[in-house]
Amino acid sequence: MDPVQATSDIKKFVTSDMTYGLLAPEQAKQFYVQVYDQVEWSKLHRKETKRAKTGEVDKIAIGHRLLRAKSEGPAADDGYRVSPAFGRVQYTCVREKLPWEVSEEAFHDNIEGEGLEDKLMGMLTTQLGLDMEDLHWNGDTATNPADPDYDFLSLNDGWWKQIIAGGHVIDATLVDGGAAISKSHFFAAYKALPGKYLRAGKVVWAMNAATEIAWVESISNRATSAGDLALLGADAVNKPLGFSIVKVPSLADGKVVLADPRNFIAVNTWDVRIRKAAEGKSAVMNDMRYYSVFLDDDAIIEELDAVVTIENMTIE
Repeated sequence: MDPVQATSDIKKFVTSDMTYGLLAPEQAKQFYVQVYDQVEWSKLHRKETKRAKTGEVDKIAIGHRLLRAKSEGPAADDGYRVSPAFGRVQYTCVREKLPWEVSEEAFHDNIEGEGLEDKLMGMLTTQLGLDMEDLHWNGDTATNPADPDYDFLSLNDGWWKQIIAGGHVIDATLVDGGAAISKSHFFAAYKALPGKYLRAGKVVWAMNAATEIAWVESISNRATSAGDLALLGADAVNKPLGFSIVKVPSLADGKVVLADPRNFIAVNTWDVRIRKAAEGKSAVMNDMRYYSVFLDDDAIIEELDAVVTIENMTIE
């Protein structure tokens, strides 16, 4: 999607009649749609927009094998009832910002003139979507302060850290006598996922492009490729064990997740602000335009038991 076209409405949000740049609910909704439309995985995972920065997201389960025989006669009601199991997942949103500045000369000297603002808005909204997807996966509040990306990664705990702490983890070094990517790792992940989570048919593999290519090579280069196709399915390259591959650039090489994307939740609040300052002492004295986006964000997983990950797998 073209970033300028996809974010054409963003500029309209920055208006003089808006109270401190606070987006109305419908504007905030459209803003998040545009942000999450930048990355394939972000299009698939669940989104929750809340009023409070901290709280709970409800989850519900109804179990399985619930059917019973229907009785006849006066005593037809045998008292059998199904009770849904309700649960909650805690969330804590962190206030985040994306500020930028542009010299007034850029608008006059650039061939696009004032149209440059639309283009910059589109580019920055695209980058916001990429950064949020990265943070959702890789955020870690325990990041070493010496890490050059500490200010970014330490904002929140992402999905990967949550999976390692409470999901099903396959250590590739303990499978098939080595860590080099192989079908055995994918079989191990499949076996580790409880069968009840496979019934909906929405489970996918999440991995980056390099890991996907390594998987393709591991299948196509084997002398037993015909046997592999029989075991893994006719479309084994694109759908290992019958599950589609969703590319996640933010996942490191060799890291693979097997799960339903709807089990992953990005929580935001309605408090989205886009600010612009082209006047004022600083803007005038520096001949600049200043912009900033403010929002609240957290990444949670509804059911950790429904997620399997493969780590320590090498792809070279």
